[in-house]
Amino acid sequence: MLRLSFSVLCVLVVWAGVSNADELNTGYLLSPGDKITISVWKEDSLRQEVSVLPDGSINFPLAGRIEVAGLDTTAVVKKVTTKLEEFLPEPTVSVVVTSTAGNLIYVQGKVIKPGPVQMAGPTAVLQALSMSGGLDKFADENEIKVIRLRGKSQQILPVRYKDLISGRDMSTNIQLQAGDTLVVP
Repeated sequence: MLRLSFSVLCVLVVWAGVSNADELNTGYLLSPGDKITISVWKEDSLRQEVSVLPDGSINFPLAGRIEVAGLDTTAVVKKVTTKLEEFLPEPTVSVVVTSTAGNLIYVQGKVIKPGPVQMAGPTAVLQALSMSGGLDKFADENEIKVIRLRGKSQQILPVRYKDLISGRDMSTNIQLQAGDTLVVP
């Protein structure tokens, strides 16, 4: 009986971990400037590469304007399918990301190379600073901050650079999101 209980407990723990990993493992989230190819099975005229517009939307034949910024491809498939169901019986939609050009952050201020930084994957503050050539000699290490848009408001996230460099406290090595601005005064 003890063996059976232990086995069941192990299965439950593994199953719970897998289920949580699936919830946390969302796909790439689209940003303005990205490109996606949308196709509909057996509808060659409905294969098109579209750009995510600055307002976060795309335009697709029959479906019209669809908000996609902040969504992964699975969510976009659902939205496009729902819109196309008015015109086609059971459309099978496919969405593929073809360009992540909108996956940018901006580094400004006293760094060697200020400007936009393309994120090829998860990027934290120290990585962004490194991609910008590092701090110049006049940078104020105590006043670095990340500015993040939250809807129509802005959130300011302080960065404690000296703690990051020393390794004492990595809590302000913030994972950056597309559209963030890293300010180095």
